[in-house]
Amino acid sequence: MTGASFATLRSAFSLIEVMVVVALMSLIVLALMAVFNSTQRAFRSAVTQTDVLEGSRAAMDLISSDLRGLTPSAGVSNGAVNFSVLGNASYNTGYQPLVQNLPGSTVTRTNLLNYFFVLSRQNTKWLGVGYVVDNTNSSPLYPLYRFYGETNSTANPLVLFNNFSTIVNSAQWTNLSHLVDGVVHLTLHAYDTNGTWINPASLTYTNLPRDTLFFANAHGEPQLYMFSNTVPAAVELEIGVLEDRSLARAESLPFNSTAQLKYLKEQSGTVHVFRQRVNIPNVDTTAYP
Repeated sequence: MTGASFATLRSAFSLIEVMVVVALMSLIVLALMAVFNSTQRAFRSAVTQTDVLEGSRAAMDLISSDLRGLTPSAGVSNGAVNFSVLGNASYNTGYQPLVQNLPGSTVTRTNLLNYFFVLSRQNTKWLGVGYVVDNTNSSPLYPLYRFYGETNSTANPLVLFNNFSTIVNSAQWTNLSHLVDGVVHLTLHAYDTNGTWINPASLTYTNLPRDTLFFANAHGEPQLYMFSNTVPAAVELEIGVLEDRSLARAESLPFNSTAQLKYLKEQSGTVHVFRQRVNIPNVDTTAYP
């Protein structure tokens, strides 16, 4: 063997060296893929949260605007309902609150669903607006709907409340506007002119507002109708909305099955809670003792 050919053989890589290089390159590729996947997950999560935030805030703004227009029926003696808050169990007898485990804790959070009606007036029209979450269907899951109706100022505005109640009790959801899905929590608390929560469980008879009909509390939440010149002085609105990916996963499971309820119970970390206190400009202080 000549010296030149011997030198050529000495300059080649051995099989072991090639395998080591391939292994190192594989590790580098795997590390880059892990970083890429992590970045993609973070991006998708950010997009999901942005969608939830935008949709939920838009719903909050719409509800708050409707609440600010709340107007007494000016003492009309026809039983018109100015404002009402009821629990979902009043139309769905099988309703049970969604109880969720808080992350890293033994504490639980109970999500409740109310539905409510608001009467307002605009020029020569009575306007009725209502909000309800349908918890009776599998898809979409927990959709929030908005009712809207109007009649002229000479008509009995009670018809607007009756129309809303009929739609809810008969589950005619296609007659309502669909706002957002995944609303696992929706509560509305009314406050009097002293800033006290209007809850007959904690108030005496002499502290309660006039022309108000109370029903038995539903899971600790007051249920009431307000008539005549009585409306709340302020209202606190609270909404909890499930993230899209968790909602899609829940919808893929059999409705109200043990698997779906167990999954939702563990998803408190993907529920975004929004809270806002709305002052009612048209409150009549003479309605309160």
